[in-house]
Amino acid sequence: MDRSALLARIPLFQGIAVEDRRALGERLVERSYAPGSLIFAKDDKGASMFLIVSGAVQIFLPPPGAGSPRVNLKVLHPGEHFGELALFDDKPRSASAEAEANTVLLELSRDDFIAGLVRAPAAVMAVLSEMANRLRDTNNLLSQRAAKDAVKEMEDKLSWAERLADRVAEINGSWRFIIFLCFVSVLWSIANAFMPKPFDAYPYVFFNLVLALLVALQGPLIVMSQNRQAEKERAQAASDFQVNLKNEVNIETLVRQLSDFRRETGERLERLEGTVESPGNEPPPGLRAAP
Repeated sequence: MDRSALLARIPLFQGIAVEDRRALGERLVERSYAPGSLIFAKDDKGASMFLIVSGAVQIFLPPPGAGSPRVNLKVLHPGEHFGELALFDDKPRSASAEAEANTVLLELSRDDFIAGLVRAPAAVMAVLSEMANRLRDTNNLLSQRAAKDAVKEMEDKLSWAERLADRVAEINGSWRFIIFLCFVSVLWSIANAFMPKPFDAYPYVFFNLVLALLVALQGPLIVMSQNRQAEKERAQAASDFQVNLKNEVNIETLVRQLSDFRRETGERLERLEGTVESPGNEPPPGLRAAP
């Protein structure tokens, strides 16, 4: 396995010289994981990124409480990477990673990454470009409306043949069609029973042929409509996932901002109390004790 070639496929390392990339590849540590093994958990302290050599990795958000399902974000395959944010800050992991199969990873620590980065100005620009692209993608996710009527969008793109199939399936599943078919059958029988020269005498061979053709055409049309209904349900499920994902991102942002606000407020209160309690300082009018 050529680790340098694996690094060359990742935008973060494309600006590094071949010699530096080869030296960086020698510092990679190989890790093996069995199916279902947790690579790292959300909120763990991270100091390294991972490159996938073989297998598959599921990136997900753990359930917020007991009985709640987890949110699967993305499945990564050989040649892809994850956890790169840990190379730039000391903040906890923003999601969890789990091996979906027998997986082999190459781990790159922050210290080794920085040691290979500082000697390559082009690599610095590549890193900044990659981070800017990810930030732009996140901004697009937050700025766009995730909620949409996926079913209406699909219906607007239907051809006349697909609309006809849906209409036939809708009519066949109603009492109107049953009553109409019974009425036609009775009328057909009466007409052939009292006419001097019946056009389709008993046992109504021509009428049976018409009914057989009707059934033969109805079957494929109904199946086509059912398949399209399944596509609509999948599209609606994908739309719901995008809505839920955007809501979770917004909630996490609000929680982080609220935590920062509370910390800043606490620090200001501590400074204010220290100023008030310092000897020789008069308390502000609003903090003076009532006589």
